[in-house]
Amino acid sequence: MRWLAVLWLAFWLAPAWAQQAEPVCTAQVLSLHVAKGDADGARPQAGPWQAVTLPDDWSARWPGYDGTAWYRIDWRKDCPEGRAGQVALVLESVVMAGEVYVNDERIWRDRHLTEPLSRSWNMPRYWLIPDSLVRDGVNTLWVRVVGVAGQSPGLGPVYLGDPLSSLQRYENLWWSHRTLFTLNLIVSAVLGGLCFCIWLMRREQRTYGWYALMALFWVLFIANVLVVTPWPFADSATSARANIMALVLYVACFCIFTWRFGEQCLPRTEKALWVLTAALLALIAFVPRPYQADAQLAAVLVVSAIFFANCLQFPFHAWRTRRPEHGMLAACLLVFFAASAHDLLRILKLIDSDSSYTPFTSVVVTLCMSAVLGLRHAHSVRRIESFNQELADGIEQARTELATTLEREHTLALANARLQDRLQIAHDLHDGLGGSLVRMMAMVEQDNVPVQRPQFLSMLKLLRDDLRQTIDSGSSAGIKVPASPREWIAPLRHRFMQLFDELDIHAAWRFPEQWRTPPSALQCLALTRLVEESLVNVLKHSRARRVELELRQPEPGLLELSIEDNGVGFDVAAVLRAGVSVGMRSMHTRIARVGGKLDVASRPGQTVLAARLELRPPQG
Repeated sequence: MRWLAVLWLAFWLAPAWAQQAEPVCTAQVLSLHVAKGDADGARPQAGPWQAVTLPDDWSARWPGYDGTAWYRIDWRKDCPEGRAGQVALVLESVVMAGEVYVNDERIWRDRHLTEPLSRSWNMPRYWLIPDSLVRDGVNTLWVRVVGVAGQSPGLGPVYLGDPLSSLQRYENLWWSHRTLFTLNLIVSAVLGGLCFCIWLMRREQRTYGWYALMALFWVLFIANVLVVTPWPFADSATSARANIMALVLYVACFCIFTWRFGEQCLPRTEKALWVLTAALLALIAFVPRPYQADAQLAAVLVVSAIFFANCLQFPFHAWRTRRPEHGMLAACLLVFFAASAHDLLRILKLIDSDSSYTPFTSVVVTLCMSAVLGLRHAHSVRRIESFNQELADGIEQARTELATTLEREHTLALANARLQDRLQIAHDLHDGLGGSLVRMMAMVEQDNVPVQRPQFLSMLKLLRDDLRQTIDSGSSAGIKVPASPREWIAPLRHRFMQLFDELDIHAAWRFPEQWRTPPSALQCLALTRLVEESLVNVLKHSRARRVELELRQPEPGLLELSIEDNGVGFDVAAVLRAGVSVGMRSMHTRIARVGGKLDVASRPGQTVLAARLELRPPQG
């Protein structure tokens, strides 16, 4: 077993021993010069060549220069004891596009060396230089750079050395220059999309909406680091304008997000922020090309000052509120403040540093800010659950109270129904049986001959029929509507014409042959009681000699009944105010109950009762 372990360790360490044993070739840089390219961008033959150090930005040397510069790097291959080995080349950045030659052989070229330029400013590159291109003695590395004024044109660090260490350096550069930014873009886009979905579902959660908008502009800004072409813009200058505008909008949305998250009410500050944002956007969009670099630098400094001020004010707000989520966000902002301040000073060349912290901290800070939002969302969910429980308890209590109230109202409704039934019976007895009694009393009083037994028996039968009709009318909804108006009025006409003939009262009955729209059973009953009560009043009070009854249907949905006599009349208003006439109240109540209206007009010599009913068409 021990031998197996030793054998496994030997095989595991064998590649390392082999690498250490293999000879390593390095390169010695002898000189580094730069010169402007010819008018057509070709390599200058005479110069003038100027000595430089890398990284190089030609903005200070050639202000406002757009075009080509050639970097000439003289170097010598150095292999120990004359052994063969290859040399690797690593370029950290070419601002903005370019091509590379080893001696006079081109080993790489950007796709576009004219506008729209390729963007190699943040694209590390690695080559293993073939031995066939390397001369004995001095070799020359030519790097052509095509740059745009105002965008730090020039050449980044160049590394010549052994393949293993150069590859490791290239992988480190790729991690810091590309992978971290790609990870940042993905994380920001995913979390921004998630917050946008939350905002769509709950529009009142504006904090998530502002975070999603902030993430959108941050993604647009950070994409400038990764894209290799200015598309969809026509040239690099326009792409730079759009990138700075995305930064301005990101900072504005970032401030609004923190204020909304911290529940800070700053209306004047917000208004000033948006006014300043609009001014900066207009400046960046419309500034003339020669002044674009200065305008962009001014915009970056202004929004950086706003960003830093907001990062510093929020911790004081968190200290006042003492809320955990505010404290967490304040800590994130302080970290972001330190990293951004360091990188800004590095870009402005106010400090000498080779490290950039924003790619590292932005991912961590973005995740922390998302965790803070998640904590806020969890608190909101817990508050909602608590509210739902309170609401459920309140609903249960209200349901109990409602059940008690409904039981009490049901008892009152039963009592009211009994009272309504009694009133209905009273009205029916008054209008039906009472009318019959009045007719019979009138016959007995006005007849000079004593009532005979058959006649008395007929009166009792008539009272019995009226009482039976009153009882049956309690379920009037099931009464069959007569087929025609004349069929409906026939029983009443027969009953009252006997009295009218004996009392020498002339009666005219004008009724149509057919219904245009038949009334309902309740409406028929109400009209029947109206006719009975009206004719009884004629017999009792009017001393009339002529009565006219007319039924009209001027429209299919309208029924009009008028009863007119030439009696002594009465004061309608006084009777209604006194409330002593049960019959008058009964008539108005019955007609109103079936959706109609009763008008009574009376004067000496004429009394008119006019009823109007709205009819519903029969259901098909």
